[in-house]
Amino acid sequence: MTDPDHVDADLAEAFLTASRVLVAIAVRSLDAGAADISLPQHRAMVLLAGRGPQRMVDLAELLGVNSSTATRHCDRLQRRGLVQRDPAAGDRRAVQVSLTPAGRQLVERVTDARRREINRILSAMPAHSRPKLLLALRDFAGAAGEVPDQHWTLGWGTERRVGAAP
Repeated sequence: MTDPDHVDADLAEAFLTASRVLVAIAVRSLDAGAADISLPQHRAMVLLAGRGPQRMVDLAELLGVNSSTATRHCDRLQRRGLVQRDPAAGDRRAVQVSLTPAGRQLVERVTDARRREINRILSAMPAHSRPKLLLALRDFAGAAGEVPDQHWTLGWGTERRVGAAP
């Protein structure tokens, strides 16, 4: 019987190598947005695009940072007109952050640039490898709790909050 906590070392190494490629693509794709934002700031925007408006504390949890770090990210994004803050519904002490139309457009531009570069790489792969890769990557993203891009681009999943059922 296989230990469920044990992961094949070769598989982990392959993911580390692939992650370096994906991080490089992510960093290069930020140039397409021409907004001079950092990768962590972009990640906050992607979470807002995928999950809808979030209380600051929930956004911090999704980002895996403390609330003051999330607040600093949002301060910078708000100064650029990419996010807005409002009192949270039902709790005037809490702040809810959401994307502005300019923020949503930026996320879409960066995602489109990323998609083009990934498509270029995938087209260089053998066609017979792609269906298995598709299934594996969907399982991987699902295990990580990531909302697929189609969900936010089609308006699905935008009401999902931390701790809410998928």
